[in-house]
Amino acid sequence: MTSALQNKSTADASTTEYPFISVIVPIRNESGYISGCLNSILQNDWPTERMEVLVVDGMSTDDTLEQVAVIAQRDPRVRLLQNPRQVQTSAMNIGIREAQGSIILRVDGHAEIQSDYVRRSAMELMQRPECWCVGGVVETVNETKIGRIIAASTSCPVGVGNSQFRIGGNAGYADTVPFGGYWKWVFEKIGGYDEELARNEDDELNARVIENGGRIFLNPEIRSRYFSRSTLQKLWKQYYQYGVWRIRTIQKRGSASLRYLVPMVFVLAVIVAISAAVVSPMLRPLSASFGVLYLAGLLIGAVMVSRKTGLAGFLLSPLVFAILHFSYGIGSLFGILWFTVLGNRTLNHGLSR
Repeated sequence: MTSALQNKSTADASTTEYPFISVIVPIRNESGYISGCLNSILQNDWPTERMEVLVVDGMSTDDTLEQVAVIAQRDPRVRLLQNPRQVQTSAMNIGIREAQGSIILRVDGHAEIQSDYVRRSAMELMQRPECWCVGGVVETVNETKIGRIIAASTSCPVGVGNSQFRIGGNAGYADTVPFGGYWKWVFEKIGGYDEELARNEDDELNARVIENGGRIFLNPEIRSRYFSRSTLQKLWKQYYQYGVWRIRTIQKRGSASLRYLVPMVFVLAVIVAISAAVVSPMLRPLSASFGVLYLAGLLIGAVMVSRKTGLAGFLLSPLVFAILHFSYGIGSLFGILWFTVLGNRTLNHGLSR
């Protein structure tokens, strides 16, 4: 079956062998990346007549739309939809409602997929009836020197813990995957993306998949590339937002993987350690030991990153790791204040890349 799927001829393609696939691309101001993203999708080895690409734009103000228009004129599989609300969750729901396919694939505008991504995702869904969602491993990349260090740090266990889709791992069931492939009936059964959420929406959706009896499968052969933030300021903002919205996601689902809470616990431990050192001289050695252990962890991570990025990565990655840990943790603490103590349901500011 694999060799047949690799042939792009559609003359004898049957609905059973080649389910129609809708690739949804939620975007806003992706001028530097959208052409590469769409070209990577359109070059996939799936019959051209069995796939559509729905680009859902959140009112872009750069030349993103012009680039999409050029590609759509060249390839009729590409269709442009408008997303007045501008957030990704509403973009995905718009795309799902318009989708003609029995399989829905999400690909973000800041990413590129391998030429067999669509095929491998479809095959995994068809061969695993217990799975409602499949996904793979994301390689985080960047073109600038600082960006490459950020990319390597966000693919390192010291930076992001045991997140298998970031650091790589064996095939198996997972709690979430990026750029997932779903049967369309899944959204009819459990509902679409939660439009109250501006971040962590995939995690919330996948938690509902599991709650409703579905399984999620991660196959490391399903591969994509994601372009990381290119500055430390943007990285801080990104992970701070992740931390804030993690609390709202936990509120909605009632539970969370331990790794999502580690940064918040770490920040609280730092606050306690500093306070103890200030209040009691007797506790200063204990606080200092905590600091030394953390610095040792940063050093181990720096060695791992330096294997990809050289001396510059060794020197800068400890700061990148600290940004990842503190921004996420501080964001989670603010999320508790905003969503739990103050009782708010959503947050609208600071959502841009």
